[in-house]
Amino acid sequence: MADTSERPPAPARRKAGRHRGEGQWAAGHFTPLNPNEQNKKDDDGLNVRTRIETIYAHRGFDSIDGSDLRGRMRWWGLYTQRRPGISGGKTAVLEPEELDDEYFMLRVRIDGGRLTTQQLRVVGDISQEFARGTADITDRQNVQYHWIRIEDMPEIWRRLEGVGLSTTEACGDVPRVILGSPVAGIAKDEIIDGTPAIEEIHRRVIGNPAYSNLPRKFKTAVSGSPHMDVTHEINDVAFVGVDHPEYGPGFDVWVGGGLSTNPKIGVRLGAWVPIEDVPDVHEGVVAIFRDYGYRRLRNRARLKYLVADWGPEKFRQVLEDEYLLRTMADGPAPEKPVHEWRDHIGVHQQKDGNYYVGFAPRVGRVDGATLSKIADLAEAHGSGRVRTTAEQKMLVLDVAEDQVESLTEGLAALDLTARPSVFRRGTMACTGIEFCKLAIVETKGRGSWLIDEMERRLPGFDQPVTINLNGCPNSCARIQTADIGLKGQLVTDAEGEQVEGYQVHLGGSLGLEPGFGRKVRGLKVTADELPDYVERVLRRFQEQRTDGERFAQWAARADEGDLK
Repeated sequence: MADTSERPPAPARRKAGRHRGEGQWAAGHFTPLNPNEQNKKDDDGLNVRTRIETIYAHRGFDSIDGSDLRGRMRWWGLYTQRRPGISGGKTAVLEPEELDDEYFMLRVRIDGGRLTTQQLRVVGDISQEFARGTADITDRQNVQYHWIRIEDMPEIWRRLEGVGLSTTEACGDVPRVILGSPVAGIAKDEIIDGTPAIEEIHRRVIGNPAYSNLPRKFKTAVSGSPHMDVTHEINDVAFVGVDHPEYGPGFDVWVGGGLSTNPKIGVRLGAWVPIEDVPDVHEGVVAIFRDYGYRRLRNRARLKYLVADWGPEKFRQVLEDEYLLRTMADGPAPEKPVHEWRDHIGVHQQKDGNYYVGFAPRVGRVDGATLSKIADLAEAHGSGRVRTTAEQKMLVLDVAEDQVESLTEGLAALDLTARPSVFRRGTMACTGIEFCKLAIVETKGRGSWLIDEMERRLPGFDQPVTINLNGCPNSCARIQTADIGLKGQLVTDAEGEQVEGYQVHLGGSLGLEPGFGRKVRGLKVTADELPDYVERVLRRFQEQRTDGERFAQWAARADEGDLK
């Protein structure tokens, strides 16, 4: 018989189905269960700014501690960008330090999309002086720079904060930028102006250490527009303007939306809140996420998973009983928007008699010089206010009627048309492999090329259609909710070679009938084949659509063969 006296005891066998816990603070699970949680416990991400200003900006990139570089610096809007020349096939293979360039992406948060022309000019000047001219408009109303050096950050912050802008918590496991209607306070058909709520939410939670360690990012949207112009369906919490039959204008509360690799449409709590209560409810939802959110596995550390497990009834009960300490009034669902486009492109009269002009950059790509020229144009035509949108577009507000045509001509001279084609208007793209360390394929340039090709091939196409290109599965460009969503991946071409391409999602939508696109087995296209494929599927849509049928409706019923 073998001697077992020195053999360690066998580990206790875990019972089938036994739950290991999700790292919820409310359940007493404060011990970090992964490196990200340990990093946040070791030091609040908000504290890294002092090290940037006093150490890293003076000693340079090589002096940056790794846990700051790939963690805490996000709390101030900084991500290392992708080292040039690394192919998409190496994205998931290389270590972070092999992917890192010595330059940063910097995100400027623009809550509610609200900018003065003075602020826009400063954003443009920083782009030209410190970011090699880069300045992309994101689908969360922010501006993103690239090629930022750590040595320049103190001066960049000085200039941004000098005009009331910041990068505070533009990234990281924190409350991100607050989306708001770009026509808040001026639209003739507005249900309620959400601006005061956005301002108070920002004052309470942004930069507040009580909310600077969440399980993961937290996204907020507030809009009183009947156009539903802030993608409320896919935010962690959203406040949607409604008119209560008894209490009047206020907000319907949604929670638990999000995309990425496991997309979910948010759910209504069935609660109506007046505008003065929106900040309290928002703070309560953020606190629930902080306390009850799943921290054990990072791929489950979003509010949507908690909402899916609890359901809206329990979520509302916990919110009322443990955080608000009062009940919310029941309320009606918002009405469906009457417009298929939610981007406010074109010329529209404001409630004060002036006009706002919405225009379309190509896939959100602009540059610092162009932003400065937009500020000049706006001021020359009597405006001191501009807005960004959740569709990578921009607006100039407060334009007198006799100035509108001259302004639109000036914008057109910058290739910023207020009368775009369907394809210019409906195409979005994420950052892509040019700068993003997660990307597998190129997006911005390819999206612009696709616009040109479709305008040439289908010049008379006039049905609303959205085409969203994403460089990886994370859906920063909302591929699952586009008419034609293109998820970047490597695919095999006709010669058997691995090349850049896309998996295709068809018929996703927000607004009228929110839902996710249909995936057809094996439906992938190479990058070079993209215009041929889009032309082919849109021509079939034109041939087969019934009166009034939208692309998403057709894609849901079409035979698989017609979608290939």
